[in-house]
Amino acid sequence: MAVIDVFNGDADGICALTQLRLANPCDSVLVTGVKRDIALLKNVTADAGDCVTVLDVSLDKNREPLAEILEAGAEVFYVDHHYPGVIPDSDKLTTLINEAPEICTSLLVNSHLKGAHADWAVVGAFGDNLNKSALTLANSLSLNAADTEQLKHLGIYINYNGYGSALEDLHFHPAELFQLLSSHKNPLGFISENPDAFSRLEQGYKQDMAAAASVQPEKADAHSAVFILPDQPWARRVSGVFSNDLANLNPDRAHSVLTEKANGNFLVSVRAPLTNRTGAADLCRRFPTGGGREAAAGINDLPADQLTDFIDALQSSYGKV
Repeated sequence: MAVIDVFNGDADGICALTQLRLANPCDSVLVTGVKRDIALLKNVTADAGDCVTVLDVSLDKNREPLAEILEAGAEVFYVDHHYPGVIPDSDKLTTLINEAPEICTSLLVNSHLKGAHADWAVVGAFGDNLNKSALTLANSLSLNAADTEQLKHLGIYINYNGYGSALEDLHFHPAELFQLLSSHKNPLGFISENPDAFSRLEQGYKQDMAAAASVQPEKADAHSAVFILPDQPWARRVSGVFSNDLANLNPDRAHSVLTEKANGNFLVSVRAPLTNRTGAADLCRRFPTGGGREAAAGINDLPADQLTDFIDALQSSYGKV
């Protein structure tokens, strides 16, 4: 019997799996990738009796390979907070899916484990820019302000590491980062005992965010803003966390960060206003390769000739001056 762990390469996916494997240690096959590589189940070959855990990737985007895995007789535990579409009816499939805008996969796993490793759920929630949910959980654990801030930084840095068009863009392969993190029961232990790894993430984040700070908006008004970043590794790495930072600084405004791609198209991140965390997924699903969740979504390959249509759709979705 094989144990196969399939997880998004961002903070939420990594911290969700960290909780599960701290609670139930085992040797497993790790299947992951850059954050935008969500069609991960196509990389899984499973047989009857195998156990497959899937974390923080859309069921709707993995429907066909999921059906094949279930047909082969493997047991699947699927935890996610993205749009799932119709959930397959199978006695081999157990799902824990919640699309609520203040929920992420790490928080779902935390509830499933009854808070056994809640500090890691705090990290995952901060990484997913769910600051209110993360603070609520941190307060319930009686974490002091300094420790909570450390967990917030760690979550942001782990999330930042997951962005890029290819694994070569990243500071750490997500599987390697999971293995480093999950060797510690407490995230503060990771920070104190792995200063080189933490510093590598921190310095990369700060350098890339400094570069992004010099970029002026392509279009901006009181309701939405669009930024376009160049086809550079730093821009690909920073696209998601830069979007989150913009949302936090302007909570009443929707934001989109587009990163130029080598093929002339765009990688797109969308953040709904923090005061109205809805509509991002519907907006992105209007375009090929688009998807996500209500508060945060994206398009993996927006054709260049649809750029104007996308900006118009963003402005009409969130109001236009």
